[in-house]
Amino acid sequence: MVEQRLLISCSYTYTVLIVYIPDLDPVPPHMRTWGGLVSIFTLPDPIRRCISLLMNHQDYWAYWTSDMLAPPLASTVSSVMALGFTARETIPIVFFGFAICSVVITLTGKMGAQYSIAFPVIVRSIFGMYGSYPAICLRAFVAAMWTAILCVQAGAFLQICLEAIWPSFKKFPNHLSPDAGITSAGILCFFIYWIFQTILATMPIQKLRILFLVKAVIVPPTFAALFLWGVIVTKGGGPLVTGHAKLTSTYMNTAFSSLTGLNAIIGLFSSMAVNMPDFGRFSKNGLAGYHQFFALPVIGTLGALTPIFVTSAHSYIWGDFQWYMPAVIEDFDSRAAQFFTAFSFMLATIGNQIAAGTYPFSNDVSGLYPKFINIFRATIIISVFCVACTPWNIIKNAAGLLAFLSGYSCLMGPLAGVMVSDFYLIKKRKLDIHELYKDHGIYHYSHGVNWRAYAAFCLGFGPLTPGFAKSVNTDLNVGGAWKIYAFAWLFGFFIALSSYYVICTYVSPITSALVGEAVLPPQKGDESLDDDSTGITYGTKDGIHAETKEIV
Repeated sequence: MVEQRLLISCSYTYTVLIVYIPDLDPVPPHMRTWGGLVSIFTLPDPIRRCISLLMNHQDYWAYWTSDMLAPPLASTVSSVMALGFTARETIPIVFFGFAICSVVITLTGKMGAQYSIAFPVIVRSIFGMYGSYPAICLRAFVAAMWTAILCVQAGAFLQICLEAIWPSFKKFPNHLSPDAGITSAGILCFFIYWIFQTILATMPIQKLRILFLVKAVIVPPTFAALFLWGVIVTKGGGPLVTGHAKLTSTYMNTAFSSLTGLNAIIGLFSSMAVNMPDFGRFSKNGLAGYHQFFALPVIGTLGALTPIFVTSAHSYIWGDFQWYMPAVIEDFDSRAAQFFTAFSFMLATIGNQIAAGTYPFSNDVSGLYPKFINIFRATIIISVFCVACTPWNIIKNAAGLLAFLSGYSCLMGPLAGVMVSDFYLIKKRKLDIHELYKDHGIYHYSHGVNWRAYAAFCLGFGPLTPGFAKSVNTDLNVGGAWKIYAFAWLFGFFIALSSYYVICTYVSPITSALVGEAVLPPQKGDESLDDDSTGITYGTKDGIHAETKEIV
């Protein structure tokens, strides 16, 4: 096996030996393509500047449209309304939930945008070179499970599309037992979709921006059309909107219930609070964070209106509250409406699956075994896993596993809290990019592990453990401890953030991991050296000389 190593000799008298792995290295300037499309137009400079104020980040607006306008939003909104809230009460909760989440995503997105590195590399500076492995595994596991489960749901949308085109497909013979959890037609559609999404997922992420842009053009009109249909059919909104619905809740209209709903909304994108560096690193100008503060609450709140009004209309027409979108679409009388709606939601699921599942998993696995697995190979691994784990059986039988996945926010909250505290409060946004690739560098800490980060994580997650256990096994009696779990993300995030700051400031400072000035990767316009044998470009800046050595 051939390894590329980068030898950097610096004017301040030390030498660093770095194992070169393309998928984990800082994104080269020419590959930082996410941002705006204004540059493709030939316009006068003053006009270009005015338009760029609005369009400079539409790749990321398209990304959030891709990730938020998807079926999981409907199930999350339903969980909030099941607490006893009407639509008028749910919308403010949705808005503030996404607003809180957008703050953290903005902060973590800036990490990737500033240093052009992914999550598996960033956590090395926080948890240590070896201590980063558990954090990486944590994110990879849930990303893999959600990817598999979303394959089943997308297959259901594809089945509706085929039945709308060929009604005879509804009579496709079923050779599976009723206990299989899926029909023969369903498993056929699952494999068709699986092949299609695998091909898309293996494409470089900088090219998938086109997919997110296409989805941003097709899916929002579908959401808008469904919203208008729900309003027109119910002549103003129906029982969920007017407030006459009788929904069960043991603590209706209380502050505790509001916190529970807020946590459910934040939990929907709790993983994205740590995923965002994976996409922020492709930012053209290093600003892949600030505008997202506005994108999340705006897109999320407007998108939440659609499942509310559609479910209300379904109740008005067919007599039951149905939040599962494939079941809603199947009840439409028009085959054209069935096809176009199901196709849009299938496209929405593809974008959501790649953004929140396949790509984060691929980054994580390549970070665990960089010498043997790159992002392409990791994508193949997760695609095989989607079939091998038979996700239709997971959905049918493993209620405990689904509860675990739904409770993922109680793990992501403390993780995000430690990340934000370390990068902004302790290190003041100053990292040494070279040291992130050095085994025994300044981020090695003690035996490769930063115990302070894990202490803060445990302080944030520990009190949530009883509630987390009860969510997996409802027969457990944990007393009133489960109530803290109702706002798990908020509790875990702020406790971990403050604990890490106190430990690193007053108990055990990490002075060896602090640098006076940030050492950034090559920026656009820097001089460079090209390695013709590999096509790799290495930056030279401020007296740093780079050369490659090939070792067999």
